[in-house]
Amino acid sequence: MRIRALALPAVLALAFAMTTSAGAAPNSARFDRPYQGFALAGTVLHAGPPAAAGLNPAPIDAFNKQLAAWVPSIYPGATVLLAHNGVVVDRTATGEAVKYKDATTQLPPDQQVPARTDTIYDLASLSKLFTSIVAVQQLEAGRIALDTPVAHYLPEFATNGKAAITIEQLLTHTSGLAPDPVPSLWQGYPDIPSREKAILDATPEAPAGTKYEYSDLNMLTMQLVLQQVTGKPLDELVRKGITEPLHMVDTGYNPPASKLDRIAATEFEASPPRGMVRGSVHDENAWAMGGVAGHAGVFSTADDLAVLAQAILNGGVYRGHRILSEHGVHLMQVNFNQKFPDDSHGLGFELDQIWYMGGLSGPDTMGHTGFTGTSLVIDPRSRSFAILLTNRVHPTRNTPSTNGARRAAAEALAQAMTVQAPGGGRSWFSGQGGGTTSTLTTGTLHGSVSVSYEAFVNTESTDLLTLEASTDGGATWTAVPVTVRGQGAPAGAQTALSGQSVRAWWQVRAQVAGSSNGLLLRWRYTTDPSYEGRGVNVADIRLSCGPTTFTPVGWQLA
Repeated sequence: MRIRALALPAVLALAFAMTTSAGAAPNSARFDRPYQGFALAGTVLHAGPPAAAGLNPAPIDAFNKQLAAWVPSIYPGATVLLAHNGVVVDRTATGEAVKYKDATTQLPPDQQVPARTDTIYDLASLSKLFTSIVAVQQLEAGRIALDTPVAHYLPEFATNGKAAITIEQLLTHTSGLAPDPVPSLWQGYPDIPSREKAILDATPEAPAGTKYEYSDLNMLTMQLVLQQVTGKPLDELVRKGITEPLHMVDTGYNPPASKLDRIAATEFEASPPRGMVRGSVHDENAWAMGGVAGHAGVFSTADDLAVLAQAILNGGVYRGHRILSEHGVHLMQVNFNQKFPDDSHGLGFELDQIWYMGGLSGPDTMGHTGFTGTSLVIDPRSRSFAILLTNRVHPTRNTPSTNGARRAAAEALAQAMTVQAPGGGRSWFSGQGGGTTSTLTTGTLHGSVSVSYEAFVNTESTDLLTLEASTDGGATWTAVPVTVRGQGAPAGAQTALSGQSVRAWWQVRAQVAGSSNGLLLRWRYTTDPSYEGRGVNVADIRLSCGPTTFTPVGWQLA
C-alpha cells in the first residue's frame, strides 16, 4: 500500500487571485459564515498547505490515512483532490491503478501500476456533467429551450408516448424514461444507427414530469438532441466548448494510446468478451456507441476536474476563458425538482445529496457520482470542492460501495473549516461517525434551572442533538423542550435539533425543573448508521444556577 502527494502540474501551480465576498475576508475558512454569489472570475487554483487556506489540517490528515486503509477492500487505487477558496490543500494518490491481469489473478508486483495524482480515470456518470454543460451552452445560444418538447428537435422521439417530454425533463431526470435501454445497446442492436434508433424508440415507464427516475436514457437522448441542433458530434462539442478553453489536456473520450500508461484499469469483462478494460470506456452501452455517449465515456484526472470545478465556482470562467455565463451556472445549481424533495436537481448537477456530499451538502451544493467509483462535490457556500477518483470496478464490479469514501472526502474538508462561537470563545464539538452517540454532561445542579446556549447544527435529519435532564443521578434521562431563534430556526418548542442547512448559529433556551435529588443536564448527539453532516457545536452555555463542570464523551473543545 502506497500513498503519494506530488507537486501540482503547471496548469494549476500558478499564482491566483484570492476570492472575497461581502463581509468575508480573503482566505476566510469559516464554515458558519457562508459566501454569497460566485468567486471572483480571476480566481486561479494554487497549491498550498491547509493552513494557507485557514484550514485545520487534522481532518484532512485523518482522511488520507483512511483513504490508504481502504485499499484494497473498497478499491485498488484512488486519487483525491481537495480545494478551498482557490487553494488546492490536498492532492494525494494511494494504491494501484492496475493490479490484476484477469478477474481473480493479481499481476506480479513489478507489473502493477501505482495510482498517481495524474492518473487518468474513467469518470463513468460524471460524463453526464459534460453533456449537461454543452446543453446549457446550446440553451444560451438559443438552439434549444428548456420547455420545448424533445420531439421538436427529434420528431422520431415522439413515438411510444414521448411527445410531451421536454429538454428540462431530460436534464433533471423527470422524463419518465427507464434507467437503461432494454435490451442493452450492445446486446440488442448491430450498429450505431440501430442503437440510436433504439434510444429514440424507447417506451417511458411513467408520464413525463410525474416522477424522478435517474436514467442513462435521458442523457443518451440529450446527446442526440445536441448533435442534431449543432450538426457536430458530442466529443467535438465537449472538446471545443469545455476542455480546450479550460486547457483540460487529459480530459476526453477514447483517450489516445500514448496516455495508456497513466490510465487506471477497470473491469475484466467476459461478456462482452473485452478482457481487462483499460483505456476504453467501462460502460457497455457507451462502448456500443463508439465510446462517445451522453451518459458515460469521459476520461479525466483530478487536476483537470479541479479546473472545471473552479470554473463553476467562478461563475463559468477560468483564466479568462468563459464556458458558461453566470446565469448558465445558476441554472445548474438551482433546484428544478422541488416537487421531488429527495431528488433535488439542477440542469445536470445533483444538489444536496448528503449520502455522498457529507458535511459539504446544502441546498445549492452541486455534484455527481460515477459507477466506476468517482465523485465530484462543489460547495459554493464555502467555495470548496472535493474530487475522489477510484477504479473500484477493477477487476470486478462486485465490490463495496465507495459512498463512505466519497462522504469522507467531503467531510474532511467541511471539518477542516472553522466554526466559531458567536461570542468569539470556544465551543464544544462532536462530529463522530454514523451509528454512535456522544454526550456532554454537567455536574450536579440544584433547583430549577434556566438554560441558554448557542448551537450550530449540520446533520442529517435523523441525526439528533438533544438536551436531556436526569433527576436520578443519570439512571434515566428525559428530553427537555427548547425554543430556538436564529436564521432558519425551527418554529415552536423542539425536543431535538437536526438537519440544518443554513449554516448559522441558533440561540437555544430552556427551563428545567429541579429535584431534591439534584439535576444533571446533558447534550446528546446521536447518529444513525447511514451518513452524517459536519457535526454539531454547542457554545456559550449559561445556567441560572451558575457555572458547572462538564464531562465530555465524544465531544472536544474547538
